[in-house]
Amino acid sequence: MRGGKSLRFDDREGAFGQSVPDNPNALLTRLNRRHPVETNSSLHETVLADFHVAHGARMVPFAGWNMPVQYADGIKAEHLATRNAAGLFDVSHMAQVWLSGDNADAMLEALTPTDVAGIAEGRGRYSMFLNETGGVLDDLMIARLDGMLQLVVNAGRADHDIAHLEANLADGVDMTVRRERALLALQGPAAPDVLARLGVDLDGFFFLQVGHFDIAGIPCVITRSGYTGEDGFEISMPVEAAQTLAERLVADEDVSLAGLGARDTLRLEAGLPLWGHELDETINPVAAGLRFALSKRRREAGDFPGAGPVMQDFTNGAPRVLTGLLPQGGRPVRDGAELALDGNIVGHVTSGGFAPSLDAPAALGFVEAALATPGTEIMAVVRGRETPVVTAALPLVPHRYIRG
Repeated sequence: MRGGKSLRFDDREGAFGQSVPDNPNALLTRLNRRHPVETNSSLHETVLADFHVAHGARMVPFAGWNMPVQYADGIKAEHLATRNAAGLFDVSHMAQVWLSGDNADAMLEALTPTDVAGIAEGRGRYSMFLNETGGVLDDLMIARLDGMLQLVVNAGRADHDIAHLEANLADGVDMTVRRERALLALQGPAAPDVLARLGVDLDGFFFLQVGHFDIAGIPCVITRSGYTGEDGFEISMPVEAAQTLAERLVADEDVSLAGLGARDTLRLEAGLPLWGHELDETINPVAAGLRFALSKRRREAGDFPGAGPVMQDFTNGAPRVLTGLLPQGGRPVRDGAELALDGNIVGHVTSGGFAPSLDAPAALGFVEAALATPGTEIMAVVRGRETPVVTAALPLVPHRYIRG
């Protein structure tokens, strides 16, 4: 694992990113805001729990799971290692759900704005479960492989999503929650070379494609995707093979283990939404900057949940929209902080902290649409004090996906 300076997740003033010790408690509060705090005895563990402890992880409760928030080198080092080489994340707490049957496409289309029937074999797509007002119940990935729809849903919403699918299960559709499978995410510009050194041929395999591969003799399902803005892969394998594969991957000199802390700072820089922050039942895809996830056929038909209000915002613009925020003066702003202009509340911060790639604080938030133009200065109200912030286009750090 690579060395590096550590990062403190708190609100103290001054420059960040040099020699500040880790203290991710504020980060954990943010990540768990929509989830009840469980006792250690009630927490689930992934098959890699002992592996994480053996590699020096700090384990914390997250969405009902005991998960690594960071390893010995700290969140900033893990973040920068992922941006510059490759980070390995255990995401086995996310639920893998497979749907099969002649009515599976129609069933999923009734719950999402996605042209599910248009997802070709070996392809994946980002999607959302929507409610009747167009609010986001959760976001998810949908892939088609071996004629089945393979879904990956968020850990914190897994129980909700599984119940939602079960309540809407169509005749002739079989649904299986694949609890016997683990999930790893290998992210960063060196990720393709790491897999190539383990015998994986990625020729012709691009962003949002999915397929069967053997990694060091282990049969895996790999999707070229992730939650960092970097090129990378999400790797599904039998749970009994997870530790062997993790050990093989982390043995590569380009790979650093990375935890929840780095995953959050990476996705913040990439402008990727987190449910309970940039997405919830009251926020629609247009406001959240996710127009691309509304498939053309579904928009034209207007036949998805909440199509009326969503298409109104799609056509006329949402009154408040998600934007990047760059705090001025070195002091971060946190989720929940109000955004103001001339004494009037014009929005709020949804996620905030330190952005290691920028070596500065950064945030995401909703503001009145007229103020979302990059370079607009407004104020974030933090503990009764105003901190100037400047709006910025998303992503804050460019995506580096490899497209065909």
